[in-house]
Amino acid sequence: MTTPAVRTIRENFPGARITILCYPWVADIFRSSPHVDEVMIFDPKGSHGGIAGLLRLTGELRQRRFDVAILLQNAFKAALITFLARIPFRAGYSRDGRRPLLTHAVRIAPEIRGVHQVHYYQDLCRQLGMASGPDELFLKPDPGAVAWAAAEAERFNPGRSPLVGLNPGAAYGPAKRWPAESYAALAARMAAEFNAGIVVFGTGADREAGAVISAAVDDCLDLTGRTSLAQAIAMIAQCDFFVTNDSGLMHVAAALKVPMAAIFASTDPVATGPFAEKVRIVRREFDCQPCFATECGRDFRCMTSIGVDDVVTALDELMAEGD
Repeated sequence: MTTPAVRTIRENFPGARITILCYPWVADIFRSSPHVDEVMIFDPKGSHGGIAGLLRLTGELRQRRFDVAILLQNAFKAALITFLARIPFRAGYSRDGRRPLLTHAVRIAPEIRGVHQVHYYQDLCRQLGMASGPDELFLKPDPGAVAWAAAEAERFNPGRSPLVGLNPGAAYGPAKRWPAESYAALAARMAAEFNAGIVVFGTGADREAGAVISAAVDDCLDLTGRTSLAQAIAMIAQCDFFVTNDSGLMHVAAALKVPMAAIFASTDPVATGPFAEKVRIVRREFDCQPCFATECGRDFRCMTSIGVDDVVTALDELMAEGD
């Protein structure tokens, strides 16, 4: 969701050397981007863990003598890191106690609080005096991963029946996850009614869900915990349709313009939904939404009430749009 703002920064500073500091698990989003010159890793689970690791990171940044830091991330830690790194110009939203650490603290406009995060990041750039570019996600898959995905898709689905990607995971917590059994029932329906090839995406934490889904169909390409992010991006681009929880891979599919059904329960599809046109939000509304909880403390009806028919209907609509 930050990719439009990153493009805006590049377009306003075409001659600058732009480095993006990011966690290792999202680095592949930016490695092939023409809008950044370098990806620098912040590894809180490794070399940058704890107080000593944080100080090590700030020292690395200080040695690089950066002129400007634009904080798209909202966290207090992001402002603290750039402050300790002595970067002269430090700009970001004035929130979470960050104002004393920023040289240019940007006020959040009231109208921005109720819109999509894409506009939230773009407005930060506008308030810093930049002319904003298009509000459109940008993602360029890695060429090597593209070649791998094309070969893998051809091996798995040589007759080129519809390829449907399923993403049963969500790192935020189980409150975001449609049950694996529901995904399995959906996979069986798609295979039986549309002769669809089923591809399951996710991390190692999603292998149990992948196994449940694989057991429901005769032929399934289970990639849970078996790909890099770059490979997952490239394989999602091979899919004709994508069914997903609210997750990072949902935004990948949106950036790649893959038609999708996105299942929402505890979170807000207005602020963090897929920023694309060929999308159906699958959701049942209850008075407790959005709660933003990682785990449901009640009966989880916001998710369990969503049936396979609801998702199939959404996919039927998307298929009709493509005819």
